[in-house]
Amino acid sequence: ALMIGAMMVVPFMDALAKLLSSHYPVLQLVWARFFFHFLLVLPVTLWRYRGAVMDAPAPMMQVGRGLCLMGATICFFGAIRSIPLADAIALIFFDAVIIVILSGVLLNEKVPPERLVASVAGLVGVLLIVQPGFGNFQWASLLALAAALFFALYFLSTRYLSGNTPPLVMLAWQGVGGFVVMSTVVPLVWVTPSPADFSMMAALGFIGAIGHLLLIRAFEYAEASLLAPFLYTEIIMQVLLGYWLFGDLPNRWAVAGITLIISVGLYLSLSPGSRNNS
Repeated sequence: ALMIGAMMVVPFMDALAKLLSSHYPVLQLVWARFFFHFLLVLPVTLWRYRGAVMDAPAPMMQVGRGLCLMGATICFFGAIRSIPLADAIALIFFDAVIIVILSGVLLNEKVPPERLVASVAGLVGVLLIVQPGFGNFQWASLLALAAALFFALYFLSTRYLSGNTPPLVMLAWQGVGGFVVMSTVVPLVWVTPSPADFSMMAALGFIGAIGHLLLIRAFEYAEASLLAPFLYTEIIMQVLLGYWLFGDLPNRWAVAGITLIISVGLYLSLSPGSRNNS
């Protein structure tokens, strides 16, 4: 439920980034995403945990985890600036398959065959929904694939650190790298936003912080390979936002894809492996 909640929140950030990307540099949008995340989370974390924030275990991994998220955000925002949102989403959802495969290698998790099958089935559902047209290859597609790898590494490091670090502390640490790095770069590309656009930029950070807090909580309770297929539920909200903001209506193939994704989620939630890990 926590993972699905995160996947229902994060698409609002992607939609705002898509709307803003035609008027502002990608690096400025990434800066806004991390700056306002940091501005929101750090005071709350310091109020709640005080000096214990600096005693978080594995600080280098904490920062590295945030840098993986920064890399994923830069690549994804860059991709949706140049290629259709549907194509970028279809490519980035390969992160679920990467997570299932690498969770056994990096985290020593036992990955039942049905989880790998569920991940592949979920990817088929995504492709049915977005129906990407890859007839003419575009180099920006490689940015979306790079984002998928960065996201997978971010999710795996989140799972590794979960349980040893309070969620709010993890959320604060993951914003440090992006905040520092992007704050040194953004003056070079700065475009002064209107008040309305500045509010939307602030929303990038706030929505991202809420979504990733839910995600961190999810990894406290379940293995990465179990949660990975639930990443596909994000496409459901993407379809709804696509209709609301861009007038895109899902066709019968998209409906079939949504049905498949929901079926995969129900199967995993009811499977014996899921119950044993709860």
